[in-house]
Amino acid sequence: MNKVVLIGRLTKDPELKFASTGTAVTTFTVAVNRRFKREGQQDADFIPVVVWGKQAESTANYMSKGKLIGISGRIETRSYEAKDGTRRYVTEVIAEEVSFLEWGDKSSNANTMANNDSYAPNNFSGSDFMSSDITPMDNSEDIPF
Repeated sequence: MNKVVLIGRLTKDPELKFASTGTAVTTFTVAVNRRFKREGQQDADFIPVVVWGKQAESTANYMSKGKLIGISGRIETRSYEAKDGTRRYVTEVIAEEVSFLEWGDKSSNANTMANNDSYAPNNFSGSDFMSSDITPMDNSEDIPF
C-alpha cells in the first residue's frame, strides 16, 4: 500500500504549468513540522508535491506561500539524467486529493501574511491535529505486528 497524508504550509507560491497534452500540473513544496523535536528546536520536513488536472489549476489560483494545505496521495520515485551526465533521483508526493485549509485570492493574502507571523511555515504543529489519546512508540521497541 502506498498512501500518504500531509498537513503543512506552502513554502512558496505553487507553480502552474501545462503538459504537452494540455493537462494542468502544479508543483509546490509543503513544510510539515515533525511531531517530536530536539530540545528547544523545531524540525520540519520539506516535501515536494505534484498535483494534476483541475485540482492543479485550483491550487495554483487559490493557494499561496504560507497557506495551510492538506494533501492525500502517493509517493513516487523517478530518475533522470542531468545535463552534466549524472543520474538524479527524485522522490515526490503525487496528490490525489487536496484540501485548502486556509485559502483566498493571492492579492489579499500578501497583506494578511505581512501582518501575521502565524503564516510562517514552521509555526504549524502536526500534533495540533493529533488525538491526545495517541501515544508515540519508542523507535527502539519492536513493532507489534
